[in-house]
Amino acid sequence: MTINKIEIDNTKFDINLKFYFFLKHLVKSKLTDGQIARTLETCNNSSLYNWRVIVNRLEHLIATFSGQKKQDDYLTVIEQIQSDEDLSLFIFSVNLYAIKDLLLAEAKLKKIILGRRLASLHPLSLEYDRLSLLKPYSTRVNGALLSLIFFEKLENGISNFMSYEVEHHLKSLSDDAITLRQKGVEPNQIFALIFNESVNQSITSESGANYEERILTVLTNDIGIDKKSITKIHDNKDASTEYDFFFRLEDNRTYGISAKKTLRERYKQFIKTALTSDIDVMITITIGLDLSPNKAETIRSHGVYVFIADEVYDDRQDLINLEGIFPVRALIKDTLLSL
Repeated sequence: MTINKIEIDNTKFDINLKFYFFLKHLVKSKLTDGQIARTLETCNNSSLYNWRVIVNRLEHLIATFSGQKKQDDYLTVIEQIQSDEDLSLFIFSVNLYAIKDLLLAEAKLKKIILGRRLASLHPLSLEYDRLSLLKPYSTRVNGALLSLIFFEKLENGISNFMSYEVEHHLKSLSDDAITLRQKGVEPNQIFALIFNESVNQSITSESGANYEERILTVLTNDIGIDKKSITKIHDNKDASTEYDFFFRLEDNRTYGISAKKTLRERYKQFIKTALTSDIDVMITITIGLDLSPNKAETIRSHGVYVFIADEVYDDRQDLINLEGIFPVRALIKDTLLSL
């Protein structure tokens, strides 16, 4: 079986490379809405003048922009216009740049919606954990899908999918997209590169609040423990055991919590630590998916209490029947004081 070599026509490559260059440097120039509008007004007469006349007019326009860096960045774009085809590609790029922030705002909505769902869940629940892991990627994925749908509509001549005010603008953009597509431009693929870069810059780099941070939120917000009084320590008698949260309650007893989403073999640390530790109440908080009755009994036999995700607890009769195993919804002050 032979595989034909993948070849990209040089003309197709060149026009898409220039398209990317235009978009990339327009973003870098950080044009204001007013500067975008004035640029498009200057280019509107491109059918009456050749590209040299328009470039000359654009250079005079740029000279009125405040900031030498912005002028220099924008001139870098203009200097790449070397033909009427380049000018058409440039105008199309400016129009896309103008619409980019609208799509970006739409893409961010998915993260806001997921945030609302998270707010209704217990921070240590299985569903919260699942959604918190997905949330950081929601804007990127939603943005990619929105970009795909946007260009599918443009290339199909559909321009009535946004507000009435921008319909005329989109009709012109649709006509340009169809014309440039025939010349080898790949609007969706090239715009997606720029759009994804903008998405990445506009959102915080997060992977969802980690498990320990969420436990700290429960301890401080739900139970009312002073955050300053909670520390992370190693056991005095067994330095291999670390308590992610160490604190005292009004009963003056000490509480040590080990927090791991999955137990794996960590549960064995309690076998030796519990025998020598000075901690009054030892607790482990875990999602609970890998907590078997045997592991639970081993942990409990050394006086360590276990809190697991509500969904896991409610679905596991073999754990419900064990004393000292609690759902995370029971992680409240009254429960701690009763241990």
